[in-house]
Amino acid sequence: MNRIVDYMKRNYKIILLVTALSAVLWSFIPSKKVEDPEKDKLLIELLSYVLERGHYSPVAFDDNFSQKVYKKYINGIDPTKRFFYQSDINEFAKYENSIDDLIKTKDLTFFELTNSRLLQRIHESRSIYEEILDKPFDFSKDEEINLDYDKLPYAKNKKELTDRWRKQLKFSVLSSVTDKQKLEEAKHKKDSTYTVKSFGTIEKEARENSLKSLDEYFDFVEKELDRNDWFSIFLNSIVEQFDPHTFYFSPDDKDKFDISMSGKFEGIGARLQKKNDAVEVSELISGGPAWRGKELEAGDLILKVGQGEEEPLDIAGMRLDDVVKKIKGHKGTEVRLTVKKVDGTIKIISIIRDEVETEETFAKSSTVEKDGKKFGIIYLPKFYISFENKDNRDAYKDVALEIERLKKEGIQGLIIDLRGNGGGSLETVVNMTGLFIEQGPVVQIKSSGRKQEVLYDKDASVQWDGPLVVMVDNFSASASEIFAAAIQDYKRGIVIGSKHTYGKGTVQNVIDLNQFIRSSDFGDLGALKTTTQKFYRINGGSTQREGVLSDIVLPDRFSYLDMGERDEVNALPWDKISPAEYQPVFAGYESVINKSKERVANNDQFKLIDENAKWIFERKDVNDFSLNLKKFKHELDEADLKLKQFKAITDYKNNLDFKSLPYEEMIFEKDTILKEKRVRWHEEMQKDVYMDEALNVLDDLNVLYSSQKMVLTKKKKDNKLERVD
Repeated sequence: MNRIVDYMKRNYKIILLVTALSAVLWSFIPSKKVEDPEKDKLLIELLSYVLERGHYSPVAFDDNFSQKVYKKYINGIDPTKRFFYQSDINEFAKYENSIDDLIKTKDLTFFELTNSRLLQRIHESRSIYEEILDKPFDFSKDEEINLDYDKLPYAKNKKELTDRWRKQLKFSVLSSVTDKQKLEEAKHKKDSTYTVKSFGTIEKEARENSLKSLDEYFDFVEKELDRNDWFSIFLNSIVEQFDPHTFYFSPDDKDKFDISMSGKFEGIGARLQKKNDAVEVSELISGGPAWRGKELEAGDLILKVGQGEEEPLDIAGMRLDDVVKKIKGHKGTEVRLTVKKVDGTIKIISIIRDEVETEETFAKSSTVEKDGKKFGIIYLPKFYISFENKDNRDAYKDVALEIERLKKEGIQGLIIDLRGNGGGSLETVVNMTGLFIEQGPVVQIKSSGRKQEVLYDKDASVQWDGPLVVMVDNFSASASEIFAAAIQDYKRGIVIGSKHTYGKGTVQNVIDLNQFIRSSDFGDLGALKTTTQKFYRINGGSTQREGVLSDIVLPDRFSYLDMGERDEVNALPWDKISPAEYQPVFAGYESVINKSKERVANNDQFKLIDENAKWIFERKDVNDFSLNLKKFKHELDEADLKLKQFKAITDYKNNLDFKSLPYEEMIFEKDTILKEKRVRWHEEMQKDVYMDEALNVLDDLNVLYSSQKMVLTKKKKDNKLERVD
């Protein structure tokens, strides 16, 4: 995601840095093979050295840094506070202000202490959960559990720790029991002769399944995870203090990263990210099994993972990499995900794994008629490019081709849909912006300690000079923000969507750590992805943290939540540099924007979406749950009742007829899978109120262009574009 690396390949400062680092660090390498602790010391020295000299904004290794590393690491290895005692924390705390000194001296005492203690506590926990799950739970007792683990104190003794385990397990079993009861009721409703299982039987099955899941997880932790896995957590607690996008890839993680870049794998087709102590679905890959299933959504929190008919495994506190391992699998096998939706409801989703292809990461287009006018839509999920072979397809060339195809269909306006587009190639976004403007600046790049560099579109031709709308959301990031910002600054079109885009205004480079050593005695050292530059709009403002503010804001489920870079603890700050010289293309969009705002304010669907967003905001801090069966069911029923009020959101249909282009229609005769994907895309747009309003805006723009005879000309005057009235 957000791999703006093509520019970095041409950045001589990084090349010089790598050369210098290699020369210096070779002197650090022992001449013979040593044990793993020596490799760990080398990694700490290597990472700190590279970060101090290669990161865009190096962080001082001081007491404040130590405190942050300490907190992130301890929370990372025991997020639910069910392993460590307060006495353990008291013992660890003496290192809270000295981790910076330990890093400088390559002292592993803190890691050795915490890691050995963690493994000890994990082993001790087996007897705790086994004893708890050996007896039925009393769900008539009136008690609650608070799932805001950050605010919970550590257990003072085994009695308190056991009670914490008891409540967590009781909540897990209670959730399973209610799910199983609903399944039993559904079976009886379908077949009146079916005998519903008794509560005692269901409760016992739920406990047995929880025990099995925990045994599998603890076996995995104790038998499959080694020192390198735990040490990687410690290292990332250090490097992530520099910014959220700096990350250490262990050799295994680097291999997975390389596989993910190959564009083809077997799984469910979902990208995951760590969200506090949970795992969140950040993106669904178009055309993948999860995407086709229509149930899993971005923003869902995964609570349990089950293989086929097996009892699902509770993944609370599990590493993201371990969760991914559980979810991935061979084509044709089933995985069952227990997820918490953004509205707080719990749902079990069955997905049959399949081969996930990258074809759906490419640009695709459609036409649609509205009020007698034909418009074009290009959906671009990322700004892709092949660095190895420039003759291969890239987003710039594909979008240019789609524009030509749409022009042949006689479109009178164009939508570029960048919703969910996480970024990509800098070269590609600069070239693509050039399709809509005459030559001029597109984005500014700044490396630490150097003056900004302006990147230009040098092609004077304009591929599309008609009405233009750019659709964005909270997840439009990096290169998407460069494009949206340039279109906005040039006043070339209208940006419509979420209140703001993601807010990632930084550039990362992936550095192979093995290039710094001569000897291979230590094996593969992995890689470091680190932030090396920031990019800025041509008006001088940064997109970092703030993102691009939409010209027309449309309500969505996240309207009242802090989403994106601004929600990241260590995100680099917003700042501003001097603007580049550029000339806006058009003016006078106020009437179109005001018409849209009036439509949105009076639209019942948007009103309902806004009400749903407020409800989600109200529930975001709900962490107390009853462990009483009747009260728990009552809470679920209330949530279900509220959800029925928002059902109209998913029932919406705009009745517009979206059509594929003639060249694809011919392909459909042989490629039925592609046809199915396009049909699915068109169905999604028919239910998309955001697309509906974007087309309304495009229609208004068309009227505005016609009335003012606003066209782009090839005429040049001082290398500036003119508006012809």
